[in-house]
Amino acid sequence: MNIGEVAERTGLPAKTIRYYEDIGLVTPAREANSYRVFSEIDAHKLQFLGRARALGFSIEDCRNLLALWEDQDRASADVRAIAQEHLDEIEAKIKGLTEMRNTLADLVQSCAGDKRPDCPILKGLEGP
Repeated sequence: MNIGEVAERTGLPAKTIRYYEDIGLVTPAREANSYRVFSEIDAHKLQFLGRARALGFSIEDCRNLLALWEDQDRASADVRAIAQEHLDEIEAKIKGLTEMRNTLADLVQSCAGDKRPDCPILKGLEGP
């Protein structure tokens, strides 16, 4: 299948598919006219990559996960370790965002929002 067909099938933009090829995540065959020809395996890899990226895995994590997917002798512990590390990063981001939200909510709550110049939000942004 050509790049348009594989893009439609996987839901990935052609530009993303070309990028994945440029960085070596997929290697489609080439016809004599240099057009890309994607196999079923290429399409499956692209779907795999699309899903992994949608879950927030980095390109390097995707490369490692793809290598493990291709390795029939892999240990599931290796896959789990990558996923657990990513989950830990997500949990840390959620904690940081929750703290930010709570701080900002407290600042907004403390501000009367009237015509007076006194503003607890600006005082809060000055620091402790």
